[in-house]
Amino acid sequence: MNSSLNAARRARELAELPDRVVDLLVVGLGATGAGAALDAAARGLSVVAIDAHDLAFGTSRWSSKLVHGGLRYLASGRLDVARESAVERDALMRRIAPHLVSAAPFVLPLTTATPRAQGALTWAGLLAGDALRKGAGTPRSVLPPPRRLSAARTRELAPALRATGLRGGLLSWDGRLADDARLVTALARTAAAHGARVLTRVRALWLGAGGALVRDELTGEELRVRARAVVNATGVWAGGLAEGVRLRPSRGTHLVLRSSTLGGLRAGLHVPIPGELNRFVLVLPQPDGRTYVGLTDEPVDGPIPDVPEPSEAEIGFLLDVLAGALETPVRRRDVAGAFAGLRPLLDDGHGRTADISRRHAVLVGRNRVVTVVGGKLTTYRRMAEDAVDAAVRVGGLSAGPCRTRALPLVGAAPRERLAALIDRGVPRRLVRRYGAEAPAVARLADDRPELLEPVAPGSPVLGVELAWAVRHEGALDAEDLLDRRTRIGLVPEDRAAALALAERLVEESAIG
Repeated sequence: MNSSLNAARRARELAELPDRVVDLLVVGLGATGAGAALDAAARGLSVVAIDAHDLAFGTSRWSSKLVHGGLRYLASGRLDVARESAVERDALMRRIAPHLVSAAPFVLPLTTATPRAQGALTWAGLLAGDALRKGAGTPRSVLPPPRRLSAARTRELAPALRATGLRGGLLSWDGRLADDARLVTALARTAAAHGARVLTRVRALWLGAGGALVRDELTGEELRVRARAVVNATGVWAGGLAEGVRLRPSRGTHLVLRSSTLGGLRAGLHVPIPGELNRFVLVLPQPDGRTYVGLTDEPVDGPIPDVPEPSEAEIGFLLDVLAGALETPVRRRDVAGAFAGLRPLLDDGHGRTADISRRHAVLVGRNRVVTVVGGKLTTYRRMAEDAVDAAVRVGGLSAGPCRTRALPLVGAAPRERLAALIDRGVPRRLVRRYGAEAPAVARLADDRPELLEPVAPGSPVLGVELAWAVRHEGALDAEDLLDRRTRIGLVPEDRAAALALAERLVEESAIG
């Protein structure tokens, strides 16, 4: 079946809902929900997947864009979670989405302020992380081993580091997503290609054993979706749709800097947080001319906002930690943007949200609705598999085995094939974000050459990306285009420059 998502397909499939009973209704289209829709559809189940807003509207677009190998969980003694993370990272990098996930280097600077015992402990952890890589079957050609660096080599990779007191560094590698929201979009489109009905702007008002009452947010019309099983994958909002689910959300904030602010970073940084043994501020260079700095871990009380806002205290904290490592501190005026996401942590009674386990949980309520919470972006696939397994049991469904361990997403291709596309002149940015579909994206400029131009001064985002998102990725308005299909909206100045083109492409699609 066609993988394209667009307004016309949404309208058609939404109109068909009252006339059928489906095997599984998935509520929430972040990474876990989109992953569950794909998992179920690939097993041969009929699936409807809905979200009140858009693909990747919630937590899944606010991550550090990393596909972790589980090193942090080793430090806390959670070998099971660490091993699971390494296995899932391997699947993403080599089979599921090699076009979206690549190896990224990170330097941990060792200074006179870093106790030698802490440096030795960190090095031991990196070696243990490399053992996890080996155990997961990831070859060193995909993820190189860690190594020690001299002070000079450390500064070559990160010239912004303060030279005074620098003893050297530790180099390690991890997986990095081109864009977390792009992963969710690819999951949703691959699910659609397997027959799932993927519907955004459809809000669940009530969930039960036989389905849900939902509302089309574009028209206000309410209708029933009949389903033999229901999965609630709404993340931090899960407790609003499922009784007895107690969450303790925490907010993670990132800064957005222009890459020129830190001058020529050739690797990311792990900057130790003073007074913490195994916590770091991450400096994450992006291929779009930006650098992210994060992240915080602040408990959130009260109502859950649709779009969390970073606090000035968190921004100040990140700048202060960063200043301790840099030759020239980053000032508040240098911050081009900031974003925050909420972690859907299951309340386990720990004092600090930073200490709550990131292990996911699958819960079955008295109304037989399956709820999946917790976890990390890296392990979305395993979370989805466990949730669908539970739904199959609860609903008495006849389903095949899970296939997503080795199921490529749309655009996935061997790295050699992707490199060949670049050699043939397909823009490198498009290949990194669209994989094997990059030539088709570029061809949208055949009749409109201006679409191969950047959408904002200094931005690498091309007009064809917005046009492709409207035609094939389910974008319904300018916000979908600027805030999720691309990340233009993270910097208000860039967003303003691209808004007119985004609105025009959406309008043209509606007319056409």
